[in-house]
Amino acid sequence: MQKEYKSVTSIAGPLMVVEGVEDIKYEELVEIKVPGEEGVRLGKVLEASEGKALVQLFDSPQGAKTEGSKARFLGETMKLGVSADMLGRVFDGSGKPIDGRPEIIPEKRLDIAGQAINPYSRDYPDDFFQTGISTIDALNTLVRGQKLPIFSGSGLPHNRLAAQIARQAKVKDGSDFAVIFAAMGVTFEEAEFFKSEFEKTGAIEKAVLFLNTADDPVVERIAIPRLALTAAEYLAYEKDMHVLVVLTDLTNYAEALREVSAARKEVPGRRGYPGYLYTDLATIYERAGRIKGRNGSITQIPILTMPEDDITHPIPDLTGYITEGQIVMSRALHRKGIYPPADVLPSLSRLKDKGIGEGKTRADHSGVMNQLYAAYARGNDVRELAIILGEAALDEIDQAYMKFAEAFEDKFIRQDEHEDRDIEESLRLGWELLKILPKSELKRVKEEYIEKYLK
Repeated sequence: MQKEYKSVTSIAGPLMVVEGVEDIKYEELVEIKVPGEEGVRLGKVLEASEGKALVQLFDSPQGAKTEGSKARFLGETMKLGVSADMLGRVFDGSGKPIDGRPEIIPEKRLDIAGQAINPYSRDYPDDFFQTGISTIDALNTLVRGQKLPIFSGSGLPHNRLAAQIARQAKVKDGSDFAVIFAAMGVTFEEAEFFKSEFEKTGAIEKAVLFLNTADDPVVERIAIPRLALTAAEYLAYEKDMHVLVVLTDLTNYAEALREVSAARKEVPGRRGYPGYLYTDLATIYERAGRIKGRNGSITQIPILTMPEDDITHPIPDLTGYITEGQIVMSRALHRKGIYPPADVLPSLSRLKDKGIGEGKTRADHSGVMNQLYAAYARGNDVRELAIILGEAALDEIDQAYMKFAEAFEDKFIRQDEHEDRDIEESLRLGWELLKILPKSELKRVKEEYIEKYLK
């Protein structure tokens, strides 16, 4: 039986204290009736101790007061109604449709807290996942079941890249595929951009969108990645689909955690973020992967903006510990007008070797990837040398490397946001660029592939 209490004793920001409570559980949902208001406000229990509950409001605390307010504890946690009919729909941060269409009839209701996959039950990710972006597919290959974040910065085009990956992503074996796209703390303009991008390209048919704007409640920002992952788990493990989950922007999520932590008067950790930030992020990232005996998989691309482009900031730093690599956006490339401005050298996919080769991409993929990396790194060194000594001081080989670095940025990294390159096209481009170098410099590619592809 639901219990109602009139003992709201204090309200501080989005937090409310209710005293004299019994049998209250952590994460339990609460309905708050404020005097003078028609409906009820929703909240959840953040802390439950003997005789006292700390409740976090989903809505703005504006107008709420202790006198006359009633709290009713519902005896259940936040759940998401899931069904295959979710595909093609747009939801808000509480799981309600915002696309003007009727609510879905759920097949079942799942707790959004979910669980990280048991390491014993995990299957090793080893299947190629195509994004249509050359710098990812050819050089930092995404593998089905992997979590590969994008580290960006304020003002860089990560939103355009997120929408492009979500539109173009596909698995090569033709299996059922879906995209779950969750935007948290974005502007109204960005939310509309994501919606219209999916609708006008038809990608909405295989996608589920969760949108939370900056003026929506903070608690929704904390719930939205869990809503997205709950929907992904249902489609992957019960409907045998391969699901790509794109989460943007995890920095807004961490800021929401910090705001709630400050309101709870917790002892702050690095840069004011709560000490449990690592654990909290892990509860999101570790829900990606493959499970033995199940056909479906969840692949994650979290996107975060690094404050002041600082890769040692707690959010990218802790993310790097949990995930399997990162794609780093470059402000220098962005200033040159190159899109997507992916900085190849500090980027890394730790599982790329498992997703490439004969039967997955192409037998020469590994050699081409290593040769392109090595040549671009040498070309960058030569460019810096040329600034100090002048181009006249460079020998013929060095000049070839400098020419390669310029062409690599202009033809390989640069890609139109509506250009969907398959892996064959990306590797063809790679071989085209390697023609700039003398054949004697191609030490990382097998002779048989040089004969076959370097025409």
